[in-house]
Amino acid sequence: MKKVLKFLGFLLLILIIGVAIFYFINNEKLPTGKQGTEADELANKMLSALNYEDYKNTEILEWSFRNEHHYRWIKRENIVIVKWDDKKVHLHLNNPERNFVQNSDSTIVKNPEPKIFKQAQDYFNNDSFWLVAPYKVFDPGTERRIVKHNNKDALLITYTSGGTTPGDSYLWILDDNYKPVSYKMWTKIIPIGGIEATWNHWKKTETGIQLPTQHTIPLFGLEIDMGDVKAMNTKADLLANSILKAINHEAYKNTRYLEWSFGGRRSYKWDKKAHIADVSWDTIRVNLYPNNLDKSTVYFNDKLQEKTDTKIVERAEKLFNNDSFWLVAPHKLFERGIIRSLKKVDGKDALLVKYTVGGTTPGDSYLWILDENNIPKSYKMYVPSMKMDGVPATWEDWITTESSTLLPKNHKFGNGGNLSMGDVKGYN
Repeated sequence: MKKVLKFLGFLLLILIIGVAIFYFINNEKLPTGKQGTEADELANKMLSALNYEDYKNTEILEWSFRNEHHYRWIKRENIVIVKWDDKKVHLHLNNPERNFVQNSDSTIVKNPEPKIFKQAQDYFNNDSFWLVAPYKVFDPGTERRIVKHNNKDALLITYTSGGTTPGDSYLWILDDNYKPVSYKMWTKIIPIGGIEATWNHWKKTETGIQLPTQHTIPLFGLEIDMGDVKAMNTKADLLANSILKAINHEAYKNTRYLEWSFGGRRSYKWDKKAHIADVSWDTIRVNLYPNNLDKSTVYFNDKLQEKTDTKIVERAEKLFNNDSFWLVAPHKLFERGIIRSLKKVDGKDALLVKYTVGGTTPGDSYLWILDENNIPKSYKMYVPSMKMDGVPATWEDWITTESSTLLPKNHKFGNGGNLSMGDVKGYN
């Protein structure tokens, strides 16, 4: 028996020594870093790389944590539905007194134990951090420091308040585009400082934000699966659909030909079905094939140019992209690469539309302001390339075309200018 005890004692000693060696090899001291403007600038660059403005506008986030806890976070109302095992807890983060628990048959549990709400809150605090931590670097109670890591700038964030374990610090390691690839952790629940976790499995969601789908902690061989990560703007989509209904978008989809002019300077006839447009200005007419510019032809005084001038074709394409936008932009709310979100204007919902691809200047945004029937009456333009930051323009004198869709005839600007779309027609 004594030999067994001695052997067990020896094993315990070896284990303690092994743990001590593991600790001293892997433990890192918390770096000091420097607070101030440079740290804040680096934090803002990281936010920009992840499309922070779109994150602020995102309505709903869904994810899971290691397939154990499942979440639906309604950000606009700050309500979270947390599911695990047979439990379903509704957390009203701004009004905890409204929290409640549902049974598996969706009935509400009477007099639930208070600890279930704390458990759900703790799960949410931890698991949401693994989803949106990079977006929280300017939260109240955060301190930002710039640190040199492998001869590159890294961002040290310390949470002095909030969450479940205030006092934790995270060193964000960024790539050349300021997108996170990993962070090092100094937390109360992990005794070893500087443990690294990856942030390099990013997914671009339909609201435009970047979210991680999994993480790896190499030192422990641990993987954290975030499940089917989603970000949605359901109310914005409902409003966009209301606009389409108001301007009879179904009829627009079935309309083959559109005709209009632009300020009396250019005129158009567009075969929507074939996607071919006649673009005319001065003595020039271009038979434009936007999907295959090489097929386009150029006419001077109605005489076909033997060798097509590609610069004129390129100009015609730019003119068509711009001038058609002023006619049909509200009909294009669900095209590829468009992000829709809600904004409040004078206490009413307005639709913010951001173009991430296509057109002449991707990255432009437009805030649609609607009348009582959800027909656009104006928008504010945010066009960085033209230094437009909320420049207003009206959308007025809507007509019902022969094909039954609605299109505008005039626009007015804050400086008193007017843009006429001429004799607008839509027919088959």
